[in-house]
Amino acid sequence: MGLSQWWPFGRVPEMSPEELAQAMENAQVQVLDVRTSVEHRRSRIPGARHLPITQFSKRRLADLELDPDRPVVAICLSAHRSIPAVRKLRARGYEARQLRGGMLAWWRAGLPCERGNEGVGG
Repeated sequence: MGLSQWWPFGRVPEMSPEELAQAMENAQVQVLDVRTSVEHRRSRIPGARHLPITQFSKRRLADLELDPDRPVVAICLSAHRSIPAVRKLRARGYEARQLRGGMLAWWRAGLPCERGNEGVGG
């Protein structure tokens, strides 16, 4: 995996906030928040697992125990850090995509969030 996988630009498969909310309701996807710990504590999608993009490694991903048979949706603030996350997840065999527009789009859509330390894990 070269340096180009870290490039936060380019196209990767995406999902809208509304599509993600529906897929989560039907337990069709797993959500992986790749923002910093501070960002994650402030506001996050309920049930999202957390692994900052700066800490991505084969071991750390394995620790999350993601289901290889369910798609993973990577999220960040504005859909830039999630691009390399999607590339790395796909390189490890996951069906992965990003949340189009990131948390900014999720918040604009008025979709549910958790705040503070409740429910924080991973």
